[in-house]
Amino acid sequence: MSGCTLYSALDLVDGYYQILMRENDIPLTAASSPSGMLWGWLVIPQGLSNAPATSNRLVTQLFRPLRTFAQTYFDDIFVHSRAEGGQTVMEVHLKHLCRVFEVTRANKLYVNIDKCVFAAEEMKVLGFFVSRVGVSADPGKVKAIAAWPTPRSQKDLRKWLGLANRLHKYSAGYAELARPLSDLLKKDADWVWEHQHQYAFNSIKASLQQAPALALPDDTKPFSVCALLQKDEEGQQKAADDKGNTGILVFVCRLSKMVHLTPQKAAWLQGNPGIL
Repeated sequence: MSGCTLYSALDLVDGYYQILMRENDIPLTAASSPSGMLWGWLVIPQGLSNAPATSNRLVTQLFRPLRTFAQTYFDDIFVHSRAEGGQTVMEVHLKHLCRVFEVTRANKLYVNIDKCVFAAEEMKVLGFFVSRVGVSADPGKVKAIAAWPTPRSQKDLRKWLGLANRLHKYSAGYAELARPLSDLLKKDADWVWEHQHQYAFNSIKASLQQAPALALPDDTKPFSVCALLQKDEEGQQKAADDKGNTGILVFVCRLSKMVHLTPQKAAWLQGNPGIL
């Protein structure tokens, strides 16, 4: 998606119900009605253990020839375009959409028009916003994190960290900031909220409120990985643009600072940077 400026998002309506059951497998879905009759599903019903994998595999295989401008994730299709070949971005985007619709028409896949977004400068992808400037955190999630009151129990803290951890890649040094809070969630830890915990809580909030838009990776440009183990240095992955400028792709937690490592393992990794 790097370099793209126009986006569309399509949603397949009732994803599972658009896939026919294999005839030999229909009896496996049979259920008895109060009248004593047996009913079997002709399409994939909700609840089958392999339904998600089957649905995702079908969509992936159908749109694989279009993967240079259309990505899929289960029942979602994301189309992205840039100006090329002397054509405007809108002209290219319309051609891409036509290619996508040719596939859906040929395979009798239907989209939910109410959930589709066409020719937008920004689109939501798996909870994040993608645009020409990069991948941005959902403002709604950032606002919810900032508005969260001070946790009063492990349960409250676990809920808040679950939300904040989702955006960890937008925060430099997130693992170190979250360490005091994660220690409170250990099995044998007593719940005592102290100054260090409040400081960590507020610091994570402030860090995420200043979350940058992360650059989109471009395979045609060089990448650099800064994964250092020295104190106060943060690991991050960068990519260069056409002018040689770099943009942050993601902040990554240092192995020696991962909150789930024991002190002994953390100390060992600190002295063995070659592990990276």
